[in-house]
Amino acid sequence: MPKLQIKPSNHTLGASVEGLDLSKQLDQEQFDTVIKALGDYGVLCFPKQSLDAMKLKQFSSRFGSLEVNVANNFQEPGHPEVMVLSNIVENGKPIGIADAGQDWHTDMSYSSTIAFANVLYALKIPRRDGKALGCTSFLNMHAAYDDLPKDVCDKLANATALHDFNKFWEMMRREKGSTRPPLTPEQRRAKPPVSHPVFLTHPITGRKVLYANPGYTVRINDWPEKESDEMLEYLFSHQLNPKYQYSHEWKEHDVLMWENIGTLHNAVADYGPDEPRLIKRCQVMADWIFDSPQAQAVGADRAPR
Repeated sequence: MPKLQIKPSNHTLGASVEGLDLSKQLDQEQFDTVIKALGDYGVLCFPKQSLDAMKLKQFSSRFGSLEVNVANNFQEPGHPEVMVLSNIVENGKPIGIADAGQDWHTDMSYSSTIAFANVLYALKIPRRDGKALGCTSFLNMHAAYDDLPKDVCDKLANATALHDFNKFWEMMRREKGSTRPPLTPEQRRAKPPVSHPVFLTHPITGRKVLYANPGYTVRINDWPEKESDEMLEYLFSHQLNPKYQYSHEWKEHDVLMWENIGTLHNAVADYGPDEPRLIKRCQVMADWIFDSPQAQAVGADRAPR
């Protein structure tokens, strides 16, 4: 086996991990290296992989329990933890969700147990004139926290914010011309709004991150509505500063893994319906990482619940 190598992107986030075959189980040293690299770089690309749905699940589940999406659509047959992201239509029916991940957000911040990581495996990437389309962009929430003025940090030191799944869902329906139906009452009951600290201690780095996002965060708890709206508008504007941004240009057979605690992401929809995109996705929950040896070593709190 070639030696494991980590090659930083030299941007605010991102690194390429070479020398790993993700169809084979990671040994403990490899696993620990990947965990540390997630903390250091936030976004990791494992190029030139060959995975079926079971192998994608096996690799992903090493990092935590896998979520089954509340929408309960476009799942790999026999593997509900593997979601299909695609704009391809076969026999008049879409084979995947076409608008997943568009606009800035943090996955599963609307859940009582938040997400630790996403693992995406690219099978088809749209291209135009030889250029890959549909990049995924990220924002560095370690850096965003570090740059906040002291008075803002003091005001929000012990604050919590409410996150609501329906906010992002309705935004997608309204702004993207989506065919998504409204959430059913059963789906709404399955994902009621939840609260999390505005600032979290990252379980790998031990540093503070800004844990709020335009997709799901709706208000700061116990603040007057006007003050809450003004502060959230400030935080969203602050975290969207281009200096915190990194974009990954996809290649077929890339596995892209990112941690959701210290990043925001946005799937860029710059391709048309006749430019096929097909990606398989697993969502790893933070049901383990806050209790891990890494988290204990840096003094991170238990996962918010």
